Amino acid sequence: MAYNFMEGKRGQDWCNLALAVCLFLSPWVIGYSMETVPAWNAWMVGLALAVLAYATLSVFAEWEEWANLALGAWLVVSPWVLGYAANMSVMWTHAVLGLLVAALSAWAVWAHRHDPHAHA
Repeated sequence: MAYNFMEGKRGQDWCNLALAVCLFLSPWVIGYSMETVPAWNAWMVGLALAVLAYATLSVFAEWEEWANLALGAWLVVSPWVLGYAANMSVMWTHAVLGLLVAALSAWAVWAHRHDPHAHA
């Protein structure tokens, strides 16, 4: 009998999808949609996270979690790399969402590697 990995283990991906939506909407909600660099970073990373979360919800692939983790790490460092760290509300939004995405993705990888049914 095949094990349905979707049962009980996909909470991390639903949370990452919600965080992706929050990130995508943050330029309008927080009010930095006219600041090109951070707004486009939020839109592009948010869209990428949403696509990866949706794909992982459909069929789990560990590489998608690693990609999410990399995008989360990018969000944490992007305010300094792209030069908008002086805008504290944007910097904190990206840093906190990035940390949450990275943590959820690392948790999903850990859960997958420690699930005896995942490799059967």
